[in-house]
Amino acid sequence: MRTEISVDRTWEARRRAPFAHNRQVRDGRTVRVRVAEPLRFLLSVANRGGDVTVPVDGVSSLVHIVESLGVPRTEIGELRVDGDAIEVLPVRRPQRYPDPRFVLDVHLGTLARRMRLLGLDTAYRNDAADAELVAQAAAEERILLTQDRGLLRRRALPAGGYVRGSRPDDQLRDVLDRFDPPLAPWTRCPACNGRLAPVPKREVEHLLEPGTRRSYDEFSRCPACGRPYWRGAHAKRLHAIVIAAKRRGDQDHA
Repeated sequence: MRTEISVDRTWEARRRAPFAHNRQVRDGRTVRVRVAEPLRFLLSVANRGGDVTVPVDGVSSLVHIVESLGVPRTEIGELRVDGDAIEVLPVRRPQRYPDPRFVLDVHLGTLARRMRLLGLDTAYRNDAADAELVAQAAAEERILLTQDRGLLRRRALPAGGYVRGSRPDDQLRDVLDRFDPPLAPWTRCPACNGRLAPVPKREVEHLLEPGTRRSYDEFSRCPACGRPYWRGAHAKRLHAIVIAAKRRGDQDHA
């Protein structure tokens, strides 16, 4: 008999039970786990063929069996159970959340700044401990983004995602592809995540270098940290990031 188990991704359901796949497997036998191709990069090299036979102890749940192979619970969209076989399917994309907010681990600082550039509410500290990240994600209803699979396995974590790619450009594309968040470019401070507000030039002149004062007239400022911003020499590169992200969004909604 084939059984399909899916995940309720609402925040309230996550508070009640961080993961729904708690069905246990009887002791004294093995199960065959077939991992879908998009998730196989998370497996050990020896298991990347996708079919793995796993001994069971009668205590571990289905999700624990899959996690023991390297696939965190946040990356599992559905488990299909047919006798002693388990098929592991990825989260369907886009995985949309209402009013999505994010928190990133200490290794994703460049990605955090780029997400803020696109107007995404992105918390980040370069000294945050793992337990602090999980607590912040739960308390503030944020999606934890990381490349630490152990962090994504924590039971107290309501929502998270494994970020694919080693380059910030690739990481940003992966986040946008997975969560499809609404974008509001140039509205957040890349340094602290505060919301930017337009300000008259006279209010920030004392913070500017002489060349900047001569060359630019339109400014915004972060009320949280006080940093001024303007479309300077770096704007062309940043604008390219914004345009690429918006083009991706337009294509997805066409």
